[in-house]
Amino acid sequence: MMHRLRNRLLIALFFIPVAASAQVTGGEHIFEFLRLPQGPHLSALGGINVASPAQEIEMGLQNPSLMRPALHNELGLAYNSYYAGISIANLAYGYYVPKLAHTSFILGIQYLDYGSFDKTDYIGISQGSVQAQDFAVSLGASHAYGERWRYGAALKLAYSSYDGNVAAGLLADVGISYTDTSNLISLGATAKNIGFLITQYSGSGSEPLPFDLQLSISKRFAHLPLRLMATLHHLYEWDVRYNNPADLQSNSLFGTPDSSELTNAHFADKLFRHFIFAAELVPGNRLTLTVSYNHLHRGELALDDKKGLAGFAFGVGLNLNKFQVHYARSYYHIAGAYNEFGLSMRLGKITGIGHATERWGWDKEYPEKAL
Repeated sequence: MMHRLRNRLLIALFFIPVAASAQVTGGEHIFEFLRLPQGPHLSALGGINVASPAQEIEMGLQNPSLMRPALHNELGLAYNSYYAGISIANLAYGYYVPKLAHTSFILGIQYLDYGSFDKTDYIGISQGSVQAQDFAVSLGASHAYGERWRYGAALKLAYSSYDGNVAAGLLADVGISYTDTSNLISLGATAKNIGFLITQYSGSGSEPLPFDLQLSISKRFAHLPLRLMATLHHLYEWDVRYNNPADLQSNSLFGTPDSSELTNAHFADKLFRHFIFAAELVPGNRLTLTVSYNHLHRGELALDDKKGLAGFAFGVGLNLNKFQVHYARSYYHIAGAYNEFGLSMRLGKITGIGHATERWGWDKEYPEKAL
């Protein structure tokens, strides 16, 4: 029975996106906040990575199969001072239960507070203020399949509210991962945000969910403290390029733009908008330095005459034995970067181990080989 369930979950990862491929990209989805990274290390990796071997609980929120025994009893907290005064808080907690078919569980909470806005009527007369929030809670589980494979799934309840108008949805992520410790390679694939709306905003029609299909690869060098990573996203749709009127050329006598022809095919731009590249310098177990480039972010948000560092992100991580500290600085636009801070810890190391915590299994540790 268990083998049949495993096989069905592995097959579902590849066939579910076929049914979802009719969805569109580009700000036309409900619950777009679910695309945001849920920790500073993920932000430093370009916002998406479903194969990172880092022993950090936030990675299990990107790909549920990355939740594993080595992340047992780890708590992660992150805060992001986003643009326009938006505050973002994330929490993640992992727990391994060997007696329950060797299952690793992960709990995630994501909260966004947009603050207050002036509410006016159609002629601009003030009618007070409006508040807006987004919220999501997820619960995932993963299993090992052989020595190198893991598979996992997570259910998410997403909730959005503004001025008393609410929307809610039930979504799921399905993921697999492959780890080759001898060659220092890890792979991951995830289908994200598959589900349906429970309630929708009043007066709005049906809105698509922010579905995505992602694939990542990570390679660390045996004799060099360097890890290189690449991520592919929006794999279900080829052209995610913004339809820019400036790309149209004029073929008529009067200079009218001809919408049937583009200045060029933009093949390379369309291709690399699916890519995120990242590199990490890992000189030891204490320090991690990260840099990444997201071509989609740069292509959509950089100005033609002054691109700056749009699309780049940088990060640093410190391992201080009892906890890890991470910081990321991400550049979306020349208007400025935003900063994110995160803290992760093993609760068994922070709190004293007594009879109660021993019963909870907080004293247990499940080490894994470095990758």
